[in-house]
Amino acid sequence: MGSNISVTLAETKKAKPADNNLPFGEHFTDHMFVMDYAEGEGWKDARIVPHRPFAIDPAAMVFHYGQSVFEGLKAYRAQDGRTLLFRPEINFARLNRSDARICIPPLDEALALRALKELLAIERDWIPGAEGTSLYIRPFVFATEAMLGVRPSKTYRFMIILSPVGAYYKTGLAPVTIMVEDEYVRAVRGGIGFTKSSANYAMSLIGQIKAMEQGCTQVLWLDGVERRYVEEVGTMNVFFVIDQTVVTPRLAGSILPGVTRDSVIHLLKHWGLSVAERSLSVDELVAAGENGSLSEAFGTGTAAVISPIGALRVADKNIEINGARTGELSQRLYDTLTGIQYGAVADEFNWTMEV
Repeated sequence: MGSNISVTLAETKKAKPADNNLPFGEHFTDHMFVMDYAEGEGWKDARIVPHRPFAIDPAAMVFHYGQSVFEGLKAYRAQDGRTLLFRPEINFARLNRSDARICIPPLDEALALRALKELLAIERDWIPGAEGTSLYIRPFVFATEAMLGVRPSKTYRFMIILSPVGAYYKTGLAPVTIMVEDEYVRAVRGGIGFTKSSANYAMSLIGQIKAMEQGCTQVLWLDGVERRYVEEVGTMNVFFVIDQTVVTPRLAGSILPGVTRDSVIHLLKHWGLSVAERSLSVDELVAAGENGSLSEAFGTGTAAVISPIGALRVADKNIEINGARTGELSQRLYDTLTGIQYGAVADEFNWTMEV
């Protein structure tokens, strides 16, 4: 794999949106990173070019057989002006695990990280500075070979695009209502639930629509076999505080191993709190909500960081959690994580990386 990255700068620059008008994922920066793969040649032609549409054959295998994976991370503007990344090496390692499951050739993770840093150096002015804003980073890989036949593609493209964003939820840290999905399933063990495959998110859309029709913000998925064990929220991993123990579903092949999830578990243990990664049935969750032992719940993910859960909709039951208020632990986790990400809180774990 070649290590040189060519750069072609845009002749004209876009007008940057105001920091107070940054809907998630709607604005994009002036440049993007692109690299191609061909069987027998490997990854090649690494380049930073203007962000623009590109041509692709209608027979490209990504359209027909779904070989496509992606990642999501952020760049933050620290109070002292530095640009910080949060555990980016984990994102690129996870991208390669997704690649392996979808039969996409592995990337050189060091080169991918260097490409991201070079792209960010060019686009530094796009990183918003207002509280709660950041530059969302979307690395992704997809099959490009023009071929109708069920087999892995022989050619691929790896890209990184950037988008200045505000809060993922317009309500910010206000608690959300989550619908427990008992009709559809998202993933099963042995499948692709642990990857950030585009197909995973296509599978989740119908549940998300159903949740929104019921006035809920997100959907809580159950396991795909028995349909009784909690797995993850549509865009987040999930945690519940039951009898003073923080419980989160264990990773067993059908749940995404979230970077924020891992960071939260590290923090909780560092603070001396009891943490359990185990199977959690929806029946146990309902019982805990009804007898008062469920004191707090929250989702975790790169986009929202921490999202407090104020209520669970389970069939015809509506289980309120902590009076539908943001819990003390949710707030502490949010303040600590965002503080580390923006350089305002001491980074005891060496999680941040300066660009």
